[in-house]
Amino acid sequence: MSQRVVFDTTTAVSALLFAHGRLAWLRRHWREGGCVPLVSRATVEELTRVLAYPKFRLSAEDRRELLADYIPYCEVVERTERCAAVCRDGKDQPFLDLAQSGHAEVLVTGDRDLLVLAGQTRSLIETPEAYRHRTSGAWPHKTVAMVHRYAREDQAGRQSAESKQWL
Repeated sequence: MSQRVVFDTTTAVSALLFAHGRLAWLRRHWREGGCVPLVSRATVEELTRVLAYPKFRLSAEDRRELLADYIPYCEVVERTERCAAVCRDGKDQPFLDLAQSGHAEVLVTGDRDLLVLAGQTRSLIETPEAYRHRTSGAWPHKTVAMVHRYAREDQAGRQSAESKQWL
């Protein structure tokens, strides 16, 4: 059975736009049934909005073609509940909510605001590189260390900010 996966916008856009980029393998992965990507209304709206950024210079037809290479492979989660873990960047919260409501095994992201929440949700939260290595059977200790480092840095930053409140 394929893993239920939430890809954040940056991950999905990178896989869709850059045919020879470091995340191009994800297109084959979802096409071949290696995973079931989950989407919600909010995450599809975000993906559609980002694909329309002028810097990508995509026509409306180009955007439709890219979405047609992703959305048909996705499972739409109609109703999402608020995840108990709250992301400090509110624009990322819909991905946490989707992962929880869709019973995703993993949320794949390169976003530090989401990565620092690793271990605080029912779903794994990992980088695209960690996901690739884990699904291929090789587990990179460097990537695990990187996710833990983000969490430690975030915790240290919070403690530092709390200390300054008392000064």
